[in-house]
Amino acid sequence: MSAVVARNLTKRFGATRAVADVSFAVEDGRVLTLLGPSGCGKTTILRCLAGLETPDEGTITIAGACVFDGGRGTVVPTERRNLGMVFQSYAIWPHLTVFDNVAFGLRVRRTARGELAARVAEALALVRLTGLERRYPSQLSGGQQQRVVLARCLAYRPALLLLDEPLANLDAQLRDEMRGELRRIQGQTGTTMVYVTHDQAEALALSDEVLVMDRGRVVQRAAPADLYRRPAAAFVAEFLGATDRLEAHVLEGGPLDVLGVGRLAGIRPPGGAVSVIACLRPADILLVPPPAPGSADWTGIVESALYLGEAVEYRIRSGERVLTVRGAAEARLRDPGEAVGLRIDPARVALFPVDGTAAARP
Repeated sequence: MSAVVARNLTKRFGATRAVADVSFAVEDGRVLTLLGPSGCGKTTILRCLAGLETPDEGTITIAGACVFDGGRGTVVPTERRNLGMVFQSYAIWPHLTVFDNVAFGLRVRRTARGELAARVAEALALVRLTGLERRYPSQLSGGQQQRVVLARCLAYRPALLLLDEPLANLDAQLRDEMRGELRRIQGQTGTTMVYVTHDQAEALALSDEVLVMDRGRVVQRAAPADLYRRPAAAFVAEFLGATDRLEAHVLEGGPLDVLGVGRLAGIRPPGGAVSVIACLRPADILLVPPPAPGSADWTGIVESALYLGEAVEYRIRSGERVLTVRGAAEARLRDPGEAVGLRIDPARVALFPVDGTAAARP
């Protein structure tokens, strides 16, 4: 069963279409992430789901109930949509204790005192804040404050939880910790979530499916692994992490001719010669010793090496282009000026028409 169904959503702000005919469904108990750059329309969609913005066209159904229908003039107010929202800002009351912050939504819903206390205790246990009931927000870390917000939403058991960049204000370590916590909590509760972020790592780690947006439109929707390895457009390939973007020609009956670099065998999309964009992940380019005949696809010179702990990121000049290559940290560190060979797995090369959408693969 679909917990959320949005059909043909369109939202304009003046002459600008922030959301342009977007449709999607989220199955019950699943996590859908809206991913894209600032201004792509993802937060506007979330606000439309919440009832904080009214679309110009389309329909929205939550837990089987129509909450918006542009054709019929149906607009159900936010408080009757049975959903929770977690914002980038913590949005908790500084003068209330942790217990009272979490209990707020239950009190608004006139929950009986005994059930209220049990639900608050259950929610605090879920987010691992048991024992902090009498503390005030000023006595909590940023991560703990964000857990209070989650507990407040989960306490009244919403049909849908909307999250808008909830980890953006946390430092890197807390972000990593909360990312894991969100996935654990969702797995334990089975809460349906729609999550908005511009952070690719968050989207890949948290989601059952990711919907990539650009300029108000959906570019691709897929499971994280499919999205990363089988992008449907050059925009998706580049947005989902570092990518070497190269102009190339597919030679009829022959190899790929990468402009300014060299030829690459083993890639023969159907059709005749065509101009394409070839996208390569830095981790998919293998560094090999100075090339002997047949040992490498291309040759290059190391321009710089950046040690990142878990990997080394190289800038390597090959022909007229500088490529980003990510190698294993435990391998010997290559020095600037050193000659290297570059080996490319044809199966890892994504090809896109110059005008840009459907991918071609070997």
